[in-house]
Amino acid sequence: MSTTVTVAQEETTPGRDRWRRLRAVPPIWLVLVVLLAVVIWRDPSFAAPPSLMAFLKRSAPLMVVALGQLFVIVGGEFDLSVGALMTACVVIAARLGEGVPGRTWWVIALLLLLGVLVGLVNGLVTTVLRVPSFITTLGSMLVLNGAVFLWTGGSPTGALAPNLRVFGRSGITGVPVFDQIPWSVLIVLVVTVATTILLHHSRFGHQVFAVGGGVQAAALSGVGVRRVRTATFVVSALCAVVAAVLLAGFAGLSKEAGSGYEFQAITTVVLAGAVLGGGRGSTTATVGGALTLQLLFTLLNLFGFAKPLRDSVEGVLIIAAGAYTAYRSRRSG
Repeated sequence: MSTTVTVAQEETTPGRDRWRRLRAVPPIWLVLVVLLAVVIWRDPSFAAPPSLMAFLKRSAPLMVVALGQLFVIVGGEFDLSVGALMTACVVIAARLGEGVPGRTWWVIALLLLLGVLVGLVNGLVTTVLRVPSFITTLGSMLVLNGAVFLWTGGSPTGALAPNLRVFGRSGITGVPVFDQIPWSVLIVLVVTVATTILLHHSRFGHQVFAVGGGVQAAALSGVGVRRVRTATFVVSALCAVVAAVLLAGFAGLSKEAGSGYEFQAITTVVLAGAVLGGGRGSTTATVGGALTLQLLFTLLNLFGFAKPLRDSVEGVLIIAAGAYTAYRSRRSG
């Protein structure tokens, strides 16, 4: 009798292990697989490797800006200024660069400095003046949008240099099967690895989770709450600058280049399972969230739905994902 029970246990253990491993996979990846299957069913050509690479290239700016947003949300705050910062970077790059390749690198350096400045302002106003981050970054968004409008008169001028656009438009050609590996995909890979190490495998990352999990407890354990939260805003702004460079590559110059990216980034992070109150989030799941959101937009386009419906779907998604995350938090608590 005992032998029979032992054999049954040995037979069921692998099944239980597989079930545990499946449950450990973030749900967003399962949703991504389902959506990908539906998109391929609707448009079989989407499964071709070059088409998949083109999709990843289009998704690159959102993946990068969402990874930066993740730091802020895990730390317990919001950053609504990233879309306006992306627009400002594209407009500044065109206006100052004037399409001259020799100006590209110092223009990029200037954009990075702008990102650091915006991140510091957002962080210091939020932590030192104790203005809620929603209000702070909303104000920054309005300031940046207004400054761009005043500078350009509502019609951006200049040109983006070819060696600036190459990051978001070109890639390594002649690659078997894929034909081309876009530079933007490689940049996303580098940013993903860097942010994963920074958030999940560094002292700073552990402090971000600690601050998001409880400010008072983090402060009592010796974490510099103001410093950590300010740093998350700087990381978010720098990711927005990188995303702007990628966006400029394939979308070109526009006065609304980054419009809506702030909400798409928040939707992505929430879809990936991050808690809006802070203390929980994953970089790899955020990448999956960005791809899932872009696949959903692709599917809506394939069915011929207009952009207003896409915005409505995005709103429903962020509410549903936030509710589901809160439900899981209550159950685990």
